[in-house]
Amino acid sequence: MSVGFVMLAHEALHRAAQVARVISDAGCPVVIHVDRRVPVRRYEAFVQSVGDRDNVAFASRQVCDWGTWSLVSASRNATEQLLATAPNIGHVALISGACLPIKQIDQLTDFLARHPKTDFIESVTIGDVPWTKGGLSEERFTLSFPFAWKRHQRLFDAWVELQRLVGRKRRIPPGIEPHMGSQWWCLTRATLERILSDPDRPVLDRYFRRVWIPDESYFQSLVRYYGTTVESRSLTLSKFDFQGKPHVFYDDHLLLLRQSPAYFARKIWPGANRLYRAFLEMGRPDLPPRETAGQIDRTFAQAVTRRTRGRPGLVMASRFPGEGYENGLTAAPYAVFHGFDDIFKDFAAWIGQTTGSRVHGHLFGKGRVEFFGGQTGFAGALCDKAAVRDHDPEAFLRNLVWNTRGEHQSFLFSPRDAQGIGSFLARDRNATISVVSGAWALPLLRSGLPIPEVRGAAARLQKIEAAFLARLHERRSRARTRVWSLAEFLERPMDPMQEIVDSLSGAEHHMLTGLPALQPVEGLADFLQALRNAGMNPHLAGETGSRLQVAQVPVTSDRLEAG
Repeated sequence: MSVGFVMLAHEALHRAAQVARVISDAGCPVVIHVDRRVPVRRYEAFVQSVGDRDNVAFASRQVCDWGTWSLVSASRNATEQLLATAPNIGHVALISGACLPIKQIDQLTDFLARHPKTDFIESVTIGDVPWTKGGLSEERFTLSFPFAWKRHQRLFDAWVELQRLVGRKRRIPPGIEPHMGSQWWCLTRATLERILSDPDRPVLDRYFRRVWIPDESYFQSLVRYYGTTVESRSLTLSKFDFQGKPHVFYDDHLLLLRQSPAYFARKIWPGANRLYRAFLEMGRPDLPPRETAGQIDRTFAQAVTRRTRGRPGLVMASRFPGEGYENGLTAAPYAVFHGFDDIFKDFAAWIGQTTGSRVHGHLFGKGRVEFFGGQTGFAGALCDKAAVRDHDPEAFLRNLVWNTRGEHQSFLFSPRDAQGIGSFLARDRNATISVVSGAWALPLLRSGLPIPEVRGAAARLQKIEAAFLARLHERRSRARTRVWSLAEFLERPMDPMQEIVDSLSGAEHHMLTGLPALQPVEGLADFLQALRNAGMNPHLAGETGSRLQVAQVPVTSDRLEAG
C-alpha cells in the first residue's frame, strides 16, 4: 500500500510542478486542485509541465477564499477523485503548492506502512486551542459566517455583531464534538471513505458550510467520530506568527528543516532556490532529525517573542514601541551618581578604578556631553553636542548602553544638568541611582558669593532636585534607588560608599579602606543656616543642627583590600 497526495495550488505554480514531479517519480499518485482565479494561460502551462506523468491528475477547479467552505470542498472533491482512481493507496496526504518535502517520499511511505490504521491530523478541542483570534472560539461553531472575511470584512463583522445582539446560536449536529487544528493532514483511506460516504453528509455539509474557517475544523472534528486511531499531529511543519500568519521559510532555514522530524514543510518562499535544490534532489543523503517537534516549537516561540517584544534596549525604526510596551528600556545595567562629584574630588576616576565601571562625567550637562576621557565621540556614533543629545535624550542613553554591552557604564548627574532624562531613569529597571540630596549646596558654598546672590540659585537647584526625587519615588518607578541627605552622608560616608561599591562590583567580601578626598566643606552648617535666615529652606540637605559633624576618613584613590 502507498500514499496518495492532494495538492491545493494557487500561486508559484512552477514550484508546485517541481514538487508534483518528485512525488510522481516516487510512485505516488497526485491530484492537484488549482484555484479558478489563476488565469487560464498559467493553468494550461502548469498542466503541460506535468502532463507527461500518468499518476498526476487535476481536479475540477473552483474559486477558493481563505476561511470559507470552498477550501474544504476543493480538498474533498480532489480526495474523492484520488480514492476512485488509486485503489491501492492506504493514506491520503493533503499538501499545498507551497509545501516542500523535507524527507524523501520513500521515508514517508515506510513510516505510514508501519502505521496503517493511524490518522495523522492535529485535532484539539476548542477549549484547549491557544491560537484562536478575535474572540471567535466557540462562536465559530455556534454562529454562521456566510461572508468571506478577507473580501467583505465590514459585512463579516456586522453580521457577527448582529447575531450576538439577538443571541443566535446554531445547533451542533448530534455526535459531533468540535475540534480544531492544522489544515494539512494525512488520513487513512478507511477514515476518509467513512467521512465521504456518511448518509448524514448533507446535514454535516450544511452545518460546516457556515462555520468560521472550516478547513481547520471539518476533517479535524469528523476524524474524531469516524477514525479509529488518531495521532493528533501534522506530518507537515507549519508555523504561524502572533497575527495568525504563516511563517515563511527561506534559504537560511535549511539546517533547521533538515533537522526537523516532519516530512513536509510549509510555507516555502518561491525564491528559496537553495531549499528546492537541497530537498528535491532524490539522490541526496538525508540527515537524521536532531531536533524534536518540541524543540522546533520552542524555536518558533522564541521567534514570536523576539517579534512582539524585541530585544531589551533595542529600538529600531521598524518597531518603535509605545511607552509601556518596550521589552526593557535599556540593554544592560548602568549606574547614576547624583551629587557625588560635589562632595569628592576626582570621584569619577576613583569609582571607576574601584568597581571596574566606565564612568563618564555629566552625560547630560547643559554645555556638552562629558564622555569618559574627555572624548568628543563615543560608541554608537554619539557626539558630544548637547543639542544633538537633547533632540531625544532617551534614545541617546539607549544607544550608549546598547553599543557598550559587556562593559558596565556609569555617569554623573546633578540638578545643573538637563533634566529631560529623569523620568526615563526612574522607569528603567537597569538603572542603579545613588543620590546625595542637597549636595548642590557645596559648590555654592565654595563660590564665596554673598547669600543674597546665591539664594535664588539654591532655591532653583533644590526645586529641580525635589522634582527628580519625586520621580524616583513614583509608583511606576522601577530603578534601584538609594537616597541620602547631605548631612546624613557626611556624618558616615564610609557606610553608603561601601554599599554602593558592593552593589556595583559584587565584591561583598572586600572592605573599603579609604575614600577619595573630600571637597572643602568648612562652614557648610553656617551657610545652610544663612540660607534659612534669608527665607530659603534647604531641607534636602538634611538637618545639620548648629554644627555639622563631618566624619574623618582615610583617603585612597584606587584600591580595595580584603577584609
